[in-house]
Amino acid sequence: MAQPDRTTFSLGGDLAVHRMGFGALRLTGPGHWGPPEDREAAISMARLAVDLGVSFIDTADSYGLGSSEEVLAAALRPYPDGLVIATKAGQCRPRPDQWVPCGRPEYLLQQAELSLRRLGLDRIDLFQLHRIDPKVPAAEQFGALKELQDEGKIRHIGLSKVTVAELEEAHEHITVASVQNLYNLTDRHNDEVIEYCEKHSIAFVAWLPIARGELAAEGGPVTDIATELEATASQVALAWLLHRSPTVIPIPGTSSPAHLRENVAAADLVLTDDQLARLNALGRTRHADEETGSGATTAETRRRPRAVGAGRRATPEESFASSSSRESSAMSCR
Repeated sequence: MAQPDRTTFSLGGDLAVHRMGFGALRLTGPGHWGPPEDREAAISMARLAVDLGVSFIDTADSYGLGSSEEVLAAALRPYPDGLVIATKAGQCRPRPDQWVPCGRPEYLLQQAELSLRRLGLDRIDLFQLHRIDPKVPAAEQFGALKELQDEGKIRHIGLSKVTVAELEEAHEHITVASVQNLYNLTDRHNDEVIEYCEKHSIAFVAWLPIARGELAAEGGPVTDIATELEATASQVALAWLLHRSPTVIPIPGTSSPAHLRENVAAADLVLTDDQLARLNALGRTRHADEETGSGATTAETRRRPRAVGAGRRATPEESFASSSSRESSAMSCR
């Protein structure tokens, strides 16, 4: 059986990235609120990821109220050639336990400026709308992203937690380079989105790629295959994603150097047809939300009437800014 390219993907048609990415959500403080307790350790993790060959790092303005972006800048500037830093905006965090969609155009424009400042960049390679805000016409949110792109402040546009229908509407306004949705061995409700991404050469950035670690548990569903490959269950789960489609870019996050090394090494695992068939048989649709634990995802969360633009009822999750702009950010999303 011909296997998809498990090494690189051309993001937006012009940015070649290694397909095992790194999620920077955990380079933050407890509850992803504020800076990490050990900033030097977080900086070391970011540097280790790049040293191991990672060339796609995903963060967001709301991760640690901007501190994840600040850690990446402290760790990696001047950024090495070929490294893509992807960030997101479109969620506010009024309190540590609240993640509120904020898609007002002026807010998205403001947060892009703040991300540029925190990351120390003149242009963001991939700027993603964290969620489509159901209270704001989708066309207005897409328009803000297009404005940023036209001004040269962002290179490519991505969307997060979207359906095929929302992607099709977005394409009336913008060129979508990436989709970031939940996907892993045991939660495959985004299969249709992956097929769409593959057809249109869109990167599918898979968050929660190891299903809260349950796939890595001793005696878990992939233990036998992991034993056969002399690998860990987590590595098998990540390798399966790379085999799933050439568009998939997993972004496992960790604060453990050992786990980071394991995750990157998973890109070298080659699964046999028999092993792939056994792993494919494990698939089931489940509802989960790694970043909030709300238990609702994608299409199942969208039960609102369609207004002027395409939208959805989004579960809470992320977006805000650094400490220097918390007041203005909170005001903007009211």
